Amino acid sequence: MIDHSLVKRFRQEVGDRLAHQRRLDQANGLPAMTGEDERQFARALISQVLEEHARGEIGLGRTPPTVEEEEALAAGIHAALFGVGRLQPLLDDAQVENIDINGCDRVFVSYADGQELMHDPVADSDDELIELIQILAAYSGLSSRPFDTANPQLDLRLPDGSRLSAVMDVTVRPAVSIRRARLGKVFLSDLTGNGTIGPDVARFLTAAVAARKNIMIAGSTNAGKTTLLRALANEIPPGERLITVERALELGLDQFPELHPNVVAFEQRLPNSEGQGEISMAELVRRSLRMNPSRVIVGEVLGDEIVTMLNAMTQGNDGSLSTIHANSSMEVFNRISTYALQAGERLPIDATHMLIAGAIDFVVFVEKRNDYHVGGTLRRYVSSIREVNGCDGRVLSSEVFAPGPDGAAVPHAPISCMEELAAHGYTLGGW
Repeated sequence: MIDHSLVKRFRQEVGDRLAHQRRLDQANGLPAMTGEDERQFARALISQVLEEHARGEIGLGRTPPTVEEEEALAAGIHAALFGVGRLQPLLDDAQVENIDINGCDRVFVSYADGQELMHDPVADSDDELIELIQILAAYSGLSSRPFDTANPQLDLRLPDGSRLSAVMDVTVRPAVSIRRARLGKVFLSDLTGNGTIGPDVARFLTAAVAARKNIMIAGSTNAGKTTLLRALANEIPPGERLITVERALELGLDQFPELHPNVVAFEQRLPNSEGQGEISMAELVRRSLRMNPSRVIVGEVLGDEIVTMLNAMTQGNDGSLSTIHANSSMEVFNRISTYALQAGERLPIDATHMLIAGAIDFVVFVEKRNDYHVGGTLRRYVSSIREVNGCDGRVLSSEVFAPGPDGAAVPHAPISCMEELAAHGYTLGGW
């Protein structure tokens, strides 16, 4: 067991010395330390502080920490300075899928095998938990994000790519949910290997991306929409310029220059304490069209940006990708219509359906199911792919891949743009 009160105290000491060194460097006209240099310097400071602590304990006639205890303290201090404190071991565990925190001492962890277990507290008090989230909010993303009584909601991307959502003051205790990005650099071959998609679906999606088809990925929360979006994006040739638009940076396509050397990532900016400075998703989508994109990728559609995005898809930005929450591939059209009604344009349903028909080529539905009859294994898989065929008062579509015997998508109906897909290597006997 690690003494978290010591970690907190030493974190403050090391942080103060680190800040003092930054001020000295600035006063002497020296260049600022890089992130890696700062981490190395912090490690030296941690060793220094722990050595002083050990000497102090000996001087008081007490037993100093053992080598193992010192290593645990050092790791805890470093995580508190540069990571996410006591959450770091959970984020370092490759089997952890989701972390739900209902107050500092009510921590529930979901694992890749479907288990959900209660975990040790991640802070000594709710105030300390809030302080940890505030520190993360100050340094994650492109701009500092407030988390306080006036701004009780927060969404951000952690350094490892995981998505954090937090609320306070609208719940009895602060609540935090972290959804792990277990597959960062992911390809369709990886998803074929883990059963998310079958070989036919993989070949189809590869050809659809190459043919610059506009694809909307749908599914429930935590179904794997973003992971599939990353895999599809990694099918895009490296010579294309990608613009991503997100509420909180999550896709991270710019982190792999060998795959995508030309990427600009846009992040929604929230208003400041005076209510000024907000830049909405819809504005960012409009701005992205002026940045010479080969393709525009909208991380997640949740509101009025849908109209701007659909317009972008019909104005020459073929090959766009996005995700949306829905319960089926067919329900996507109603969900989009609802968002469009709420947008500033107040598009009527028939106009929205015409816009959908001209913008979206395929809807890919990802399903999440806990198969309790086979030991509680959590499955994520593509169960349906729907092709948009036109509009006649409503969106006309056909389910070209439908659920097979095990629920996974299998070829079901002819694809109207088969010739285009065939030009990019997709063939399927019989269609």
